[in-house]
Amino acid sequence: MSSKNTTESFSSRWGFIAATIGMAIGTGNIWRFPRVAATNGGGSFIIAWTIATLVWSVPLLMAEMVIGKKAKKGLLSAFKSFMGKKYTWMGGFIAMVCFFIMSYYSVVMGWCMKYFTMAVSGTFKAGMTVEDTTSIWETFTQTPMQTIFFHILAIGIATFIIHKGVTNGIEKTCKFLIPCLFIIMVIITVRTAFLPNAVEGYKYLFTPNLADLKNPRIWLEAFTQSAWSTGAGWGFIITYSAYTKDNTDIGLNCLLTGFGNNSASLIAAMAVVPTVFALTGGVDGANVALTAGNEGLTFVYLAKLFPTMAGGRILSSLFFFAMILSALSSILAMLEVCVKILMDFGIERHKGSMISGILGLVVGIPSAYNIHFLNNQDMVWGVGLLISGLFCACAMFKFGLEKARTEVINGPWSDIEINKSWSYMIKIFPVLFTILFGWWIYQSITWYPNTWYSPFEKYSAGTIISQIGLLLLILILSNNKINKLIDEREEKDNVA
Repeated sequence: MSSKNTTESFSSRWGFIAATIGMAIGTGNIWRFPRVAATNGGGSFIIAWTIATLVWSVPLLMAEMVIGKKAKKGLLSAFKSFMGKKYTWMGGFIAMVCFFIMSYYSVVMGWCMKYFTMAVSGTFKAGMTVEDTTSIWETFTQTPMQTIFFHILAIGIATFIIHKGVTNGIEKTCKFLIPCLFIIMVIITVRTAFLPNAVEGYKYLFTPNLADLKNPRIWLEAFTQSAWSTGAGWGFIITYSAYTKDNTDIGLNCLLTGFGNNSASLIAAMAVVPTVFALTGGVDGANVALTAGNEGLTFVYLAKLFPTMAGGRILSSLFFFAMILSALSSILAMLEVCVKILMDFGIERHKGSMISGILGLVVGIPSAYNIHFLNNQDMVWGVGLLISGLFCACAMFKFGLEKARTEVINGPWSDIEINKSWSYMIKIFPVLFTILFGWWIYQSITWYPNTWYSPFEKYSAGTIISQIGLLLLILILSNNKINKLIDEREEKDNVA
């Protein structure tokens, strides 16, 4: 790589941890986790989800950090180094999945920005019905001029920050975003605790029924939530680790990232679930809200419920601002994955940021235009993340699990020692992947028993398999060309 690409680095452990926690914490922590936890056994789900974090997410984060720390390159070059030239396409797949998610994720950030402006201006008022807030939501999402405008604004902000670099852009921003995010969510959580009947929400959320742990669905939901929420398998950590020092502590940093993400999820659940219980009149009303889906819970029910609280206008403003912060911190990581790859090919950060931002903007327009397209992309590339995680595990198999653990993870710089259980957990990744991937395909078949094979159904097995399969085919066929470009660039750098 050129010297300009190797001079960037995080200035401190806190800067790196803030960035990695920021990439892990997204809107899924605030709008998805409370709903999934509450509707899948509450305390039982939290037990399964915590185990999933230890068995799937944290080990995978460590594997990614090993790749990034050793390769010091973007995803394509990193997988070429770890797996050999035949498997460079694996890094390309992870990068493209991340890019496609970024393209519609900025649309979601745009939604949050719009709702923040409405909350601040007092659009949501006490006495509004679900029909009223549903009408507001549908009017907004069916007005492309607005959804596309906020999509452009969201990705423009992220592009500007990434353009500033690792230290002055990502690190400085995340050092501000993450404390603010936690402070805001704690404020809302404390206020929620004083609502009448809020305690019923806490009981519903945290009381475990150990018999529920016999239900495979709870475990599947828990592993899915953990896999998608922590950023494990997204390629974020590989990219961010390219900017770390050789003595960076992998074990402790990844544990802090995993449990920092989980802490944010629990705080969000303690803010959302008791609010829903307290303001909907009990279990029956809460169940209606909690089963309304991510968009329904956040943009319909919470928009209706917050104004009925004392100080609700301020709290709803803070809530949607927290959603903006969480979305932005994740988009920064997604965008940097793309920019780092371009920098490996010799493109300056400024130009790479503009290229990545513009491409993300263009590819995200269909999702901004049509919410059904966005939901399709969320389904397809969410499942694609499971494949990305499998590829990271494959890289560890190639490198050597015990070699990675003893020589890279555990060193004189490590504050904690990671034992052999890490190697065992990576070994069972193919089994876990098969179960999770198979479950999602099975789910989609049950949703469309007669047309499950159609690539044009929103959540069908056909749309998952066709889009992911097409991407894999293109990347595999392009593998030699990608390797040639990488080799040419490396030759130029060596001459320089």
